[in-house]
Formats: sequence, structure tokens, C-alpha cells
Amino acid sequence: MRGANQSSVSEFLLLGLSRQPQQPQLLFMLFLSMYLATVLGNLLILLAISMDSRLHTPMYFFLSSLSFVDICFSSTTVPKMLANHILGSETISFSGCLTQMYFLFELADMDNFLLAVMAYDRFVAVCHPLHYLTKMTPQLCALLVAGSWVIANLNALLHTLLMAQLSFCADNAIPHFFCDVTPLLKLSCSGTYLNEVMILTEGALIMITPFVCVLASYVHITRAVLRVPSTKGRWKAFSTCGSHLAVVSLFYGTIIAVYFNPLSSHSSEKDTAATVMYTVVTPMLNPFIYSLRNRDLKGALQKMISRKTYSY
Repeated sequence: MRGANQSSVSEFLLLGLSRQPQQPQLLFMLFLSMYLATVLGNLLILLAISMDSRLHTPMYFFLSSLSFVDICFSSTTVPKMLANHILGSETISFSGCLTQMYFLFELADMDNFLLAVMAYDRFVAVCHPLHYLTKMTPQLCALLVAGSWVIANLNALLHTLLMAQLSFCADNAIPHFFCDVTPLLKLSCSGTYLNEVMILTEGALIMITPFVCVLASYVHITRAVLRVPSTKGRWKAFSTCGSHLAVVSLFYGTIIAVYFNPLSSHSSEKDTAATVMYTVVTPMLNPFIYSLRNRDLKGALQKMISRKTYSY
């Protein structure tokens, strides 16, 4: 298999979301607003958790990790698209494209693992409340997050190195707003069989195993909640779980639709719509779904804002 240095393509063209002349300005403002909302919402969560000692618990430790990952996740794709619009450019270098793809894989995996870790944390809290502090120790929490980073990095490195071995000969136009693996495979003029097999096997294992863990955790949580005698208590628990599962379904559903189908069945329009959901919309919604409905975090945010206001 020939190396990337034999590729005649030194840069790619990111065609963006729309080629219609009346839409770019609207799309630019929409994505800028969503990106700013994502960064601001997740940054407020990070500050509130770090400044309030009452929130220094395993659940909020995982939540702060998710907020950090979501900021990085959106920052991997959206700023480049916005900069290209401002500069009137559509290009991205070959190395820049692979770098963007690497971080996309890594941070998508981290979102995936953190959703599973948070579901496990809720499982222990609901099903084994008396043993929660002894099970969810700071050492275990740190190990779960650190292990997730290691696995995510190794997985992203594997797929990036496989992509770097492909040759790109003529067509360099990517009908997307970032360097995603599926459109890149379609542009390759060398064999992509190994890449596709690794995505459908190793990549599927990386994504589906945490998803199964999430489902198993919530099956046990549901069984425990149904044994609660209070109707109000059951409704509150189901409402919280429903919000979590809604984002889990959105995240996993779009990723499975994009990456775990044969390459021949993909269309650029459907893939773009799905990737917008999990790279832009889901990180923006996470602060509202996971955090702003939480009474303790609301109090911490209000306390932090009040403290800043009075300091001025």
C-alpha cells in the first residue's frame, strides 16, 4: 500500500453546507450563534462546577469532562467553516484535513465513553445508593476518564494512519463543511477495503460497546425506579432519564447512520445533515439537557453570576 507522500493532492476543497448563493449568510449566522451558545453554555458549567465545592462529586466531575469535550468537539469543525466563509476560501491542507479528522474521531469517542460513564454513575447512585461513595471513588473516576482518553486517542490514531496511506489523485472537492472519513474515502483513488472493514468492525466495537452499557444501566435504573412507591418520585426520575436517553439516541443514531453503513449507500446530503446533529447541535443542547435542569447546578450558576455582578 502506497504512502500518503505519493498522493498528488496537497489540499482539499470544503464545499460547505450549501452551494446556493442566497443561503451562505444565513448559515454563517446560524452556525456562529450555535457555536457561541455551545462554548458559553459549557464554559459556564465548567466554571460553576470548579467554583462550588458542593459540586465536587463524581457526577459533576464527569459532567465537567463532557462540557470540556463538547467545547473541543465543536471547535474542531465550526471555526474552520466560519473562517473559510469570512476569508472567501474553501481550502484545507492535506495534513490539516487529517488532523481535523483525527480530533473528530478522538472527541466523538470521548463523548461516547463519557455518556456510558455517566450512565454507570447514575446506575450506582440509583440502584446502590448506600455504596455510592465507596464504589465511585475519586481514583476510579479519574481512571475511567483517563482510560477513555487513552482508548479514544489510539482509535483516532489508527483510522488517521489508515487514511494517510490512501492516494488522492484528481478530485479534491469534499461536499461537506469538514474533513469527514466517509467523503474522504469516496475521493480516494486507491483501495479503501481495509479502511471500511476497520470502521465496520473495530470502529463499531468502540461505539456500540458503550451504547450497550448505557442501555443496560438504564434498564436497571428503570427497574429500580418502578419500585419507588411515590408517583411523583417515579415521574421525576423518568423525566431525567428520558432527557439523557434522548441525547444518547440522537448522538448514537446519527453516528450509526453515517459510519456503519456500506460506502455505496451514503449520500452527501444525508451524511451532512446527520453530522451537523452530532457535531454542532448535540454539544449545544448538552448544557441544557444535562445541567440547566439540575437544581444544584442552577444554584451554583446563579451564585457565580451574582458574585461576579457584586464584584463590579
